[in-house]
Amino acid sequence: MPKPAIGVIAIGQVAAGIVCISQFGIGILSLSQFTVAYLAIAQFALCYQCIAQIGFVLNQGIGQFIFHLL
Repeated sequence: MPKPAIGVIAIGQVAAGIVCISQFGIGILSLSQFTVAYLAIAQFALCYQCIAQIGFVLNQGIGQFIFHLL
């Protein structure tokens, strides 16, 4: 089991932080493969705003499959 990177700037396979660069991430600004974030660039995202291949967004998103939750 990988140990998560936690901090203001978190970089790792699993990470949580304000700025997050990871494979699986939780953060305010996230560049990840799978993420939960406020602003995200990801392959799969659950977020407020994102650029994603598959995104579940509250506000707006750009990508191949974007689903608005509201």
